[in-house]
Amino acid sequence: MPASEETGSGPVIHDHRRIDPVTGQVRGKHAASKPAGTTGAGRPADASGPAEPEDSKDSEDDMEAQEADVEVLEGILEEPAAAGGPAADAEARLAERTADLQRLQAEYANYRKRVDRDRAAVREQAVASTLAGLLPVLDAIDQAREHGELSGGFKSVADSLQAALGRLGLVVYGEKGDPFDPKIHEALTHAYSPDVAEDTCVEILQPGYKVGDRILRAARVAVAEPATGPDGASNEATWPSDEEGN
Repeated sequence: MPASEETGSGPVIHDHRRIDPVTGQVRGKHAASKPAGTTGAGRPADASGPAEPEDSKDSEDDMEAQEADVEVLEGILEEPAAAGGPAADAEARLAERTADLQRLQAEYANYRKRVDRDRAAVREQAVASTLAGLLPVLDAIDQAREHGELSGGFKSVADSLQAALGRLGLVVYGEKGDPFDPKIHEALTHAYSPDVAEDTCVEILQPGYKVGDRILRAARVAVAEPATGPDGASNEATWPSDEEGN
């Protein structure tokens, strides 16, 4: 064995392994060519203890560099989350879509209510128009009944017709003695009477008809007004005697 390969009394063994068996780290470029058990080329290790591999410093530097890279990557990943990351964006989009759905549901509910209301109004208008066209027929039936001409099969037809119209919501109103109401009564005649204390329908000339709150025809009545006012004075008009002679 050449002298350059020997130190002292024994041979020098070179360790060419790339992985340090002690630290488990990758050795430096020149560390693999150093002899095993030495701190430098051709010099034995200190007998007082194992020599610290020269590439341990390199491995520590590599570890510090890796830790620095990890910190930089963590900072890059944490920065979007702090400024509003994917989770925050997803929550914002979810809240926006939820608000849109709630607004759409409210609009649809209002649309349904409006359609139902319009449908009911159209139906009521159609029924009212049909019933208004049948009022002359009902007047003819009432006149025939008053004169005793409503009998036999004609009476059965008239009763069936009035029952059918009642099921459609037609209501007949107007009775003798009802207080006069200009909203639902039409006064055809007027007189004074000591027998009433307020304006009163003393005769029903034609009954009134309504559907719900809609008046199809006001009741046509004769109205009697009290003969004296609250102070006892007469409500009847008086004419001067000279005008009566003329």
